Amino acid sequence: MLNRYPLWKSLLIIVSLALGGLYALPNLYPDDLAIQISGARSATVIDEQVLDEAVYALDQAGLSAKDVELTTKNVLVRVTNSESQLQAKAVLSDALGDKYVTALNLAPTTPDWLTNLGAGPMKLGLDLRGGVHFLLEVDMVQAVAQRLDVYVSEIKTSLRAEKLRYRAVSREADGSLRIKFMDAEVRDQARSQLKSSYSEFLMSAEDEGSAYYLLVSLNESTVREIEDYAVNQNLTTLRNRVNELGVAEPLVQRQGRNRIVVQLPGVQDTAAAKRVLGATANLEFRLEAKPGAARVATEEFTFRSNPNRKATLEKGLIISGTSVSNAQSNFDETGSSQVNIDLDSQGGKLMNRITRNAVKRRMAVVFVEHKSRIKVVEVDGQLVDQRQSYVEKSIISLATIQTALGNSFRITGLDGAGEASELALLLRAGSLAAPMYFVEERTVGPSLGQENIDLGLTSVQIGLALVVVFMLAFYGVFGVIANVALAFNLLLVAAVMSLLGFTLSLPGIAGVVLTVGMAVDANVLIFSRIKEELRAGMAPQSAIHAGYERAFSTIFDANITTLLVAIILYAVGTGPVKGFAVTLSIGIVTSMFTAVMVSRAMVNGIYGGRKITDIKIWPLFRGAGK
Repeated sequence: MLNRYPLWKSLLIIVSLALGGLYALPNLYPDDLAIQISGARSATVIDEQVLDEAVYALDQAGLSAKDVELTTKNVLVRVTNSESQLQAKAVLSDALGDKYVTALNLAPTTPDWLTNLGAGPMKLGLDLRGGVHFLLEVDMVQAVAQRLDVYVSEIKTSLRAEKLRYRAVSREADGSLRIKFMDAEVRDQARSQLKSSYSEFLMSAEDEGSAYYLLVSLNESTVREIEDYAVNQNLTTLRNRVNELGVAEPLVQRQGRNRIVVQLPGVQDTAAAKRVLGATANLEFRLEAKPGAARVATEEFTFRSNPNRKATLEKGLIISGTSVSNAQSNFDETGSSQVNIDLDSQGGKLMNRITRNAVKRRMAVVFVEHKSRIKVVEVDGQLVDQRQSYVEKSIISLATIQTALGNSFRITGLDGAGEASELALLLRAGSLAAPMYFVEERTVGPSLGQENIDLGLTSVQIGLALVVVFMLAFYGVFGVIANVALAFNLLLVAAVMSLLGFTLSLPGIAGVVLTVGMAVDANVLIFSRIKEELRAGMAPQSAIHAGYERAFSTIFDANITTLLVAIILYAVGTGPVKGFAVTLSIGIVTSMFTAVMVSRAMVNGIYGGRKITDIKIWPLFRGAGK
């Protein structure tokens, strides 16, 4: 028995390790701090003019950039340190205005030849390198206002059903409803009827000349319920949007009464993340107003793709985007971008009921965005920044209804595949229950502090050094083989995590360290088995063969058990627990490969193919050396 590997096994090991080294190599190139300039809309053009404006603004502010480059979708300004990054972002935001999104970023420095092969550096979590941190504030006033609008419609329906004549129902700026009557007795009857139907209402009467008013407001507990619902619904929607972005180990949680923290570790395109997360986008489906139809309330809107083009639409909605159950972007027969829409059952019924009586009329799809801007106002004689919210509505498409629509149809007329994909994502993830505004945005460093991370990495290095020394001291040449196999194992773990885009965090490092121990444990089992066979009088070549063959079942059982636990942890865990499970799972698979196949190949290379009479497998303790 000469312990030789067949050629295919040797080639498999060589190719695997070569690919591992190739895809782990980008981790030697650290990212640059940068500012990314992108369009506020997917269809916004980024060209040389934008680049020149950015360079001019930085020059005027006395800031120097490490490099400025123009890509197909954005301008990337690389800087040397975090202070310059923050200063440059403020300057560029003021210079370029609302038409562009200026975001903090980490720009890769991986050489093009590696990038062209699909290789990239491993993403590190917020606790190791950082990522993007957003603090968003939910507009509670708007959340209550939206619910009051629903109450306005319900009150009108209820009063008409009871044949109680009213003149108007309006929502006041202070968050109350004002119902006008021409008869005090009718007002009192309406008050009794509404009180029996709505326990959350606080009502009072007011007389102004010949008009009689009923003032309706919400009690404090109901307002709190509405606000809590808005924040919780927005939390759910943001989590869905983060999942659509494909971010590993995100953090989306509530902070205080009306704020939400979003942390996206390892994110590169922070501008796209900001645009998708912050968009309070919704759709409204409306019929185009008939010429000369004076009785129907109408509104005029511009087109999203061409502000100079306008159309007059009926105020009444057919349905809104909340009725959308699924949305997918693709292309139509002519190659133009479109979004295929699926409605829920109620939305499908409403769409069918309206459109079957509107064949040959045109239906508009209106895109609704809630935005905010900072305006300087005077308060008590002092100028202060005040956030003002506003709504932008524009028409995406205006198409003729050819036949009655149902639960499925499509939206066309979009500005390219980017806008179609983004619109589909927002509709799939759900609409926000209330507008949200970015209060804070930054890239963050290690959340545990640099000192703690240094101490943690030092402890890992000390642990690895002790393992290496132990293997050398107790197993001699075989210990060297085990340590080399261990190094290859770490190389493969880094390569797999880099290739698949997993995010490494401190719990992930714990998973790697555990796999290191398991990889060494596998070699300990093999070498101990070889020693036992030598003690039993077996020839060295036969002992090596028997050691690897007979220890394999034990190693396999132990690793499969741990792998099952890691899979369960990933399935039921969240955040850091998932990070630990991912690295543990990868490490188990790679350690099986390196501890069994790679170490066996090295043993075969040293001892195989020749006749040997003795193996020194435990040199520090001579009495146990055979």
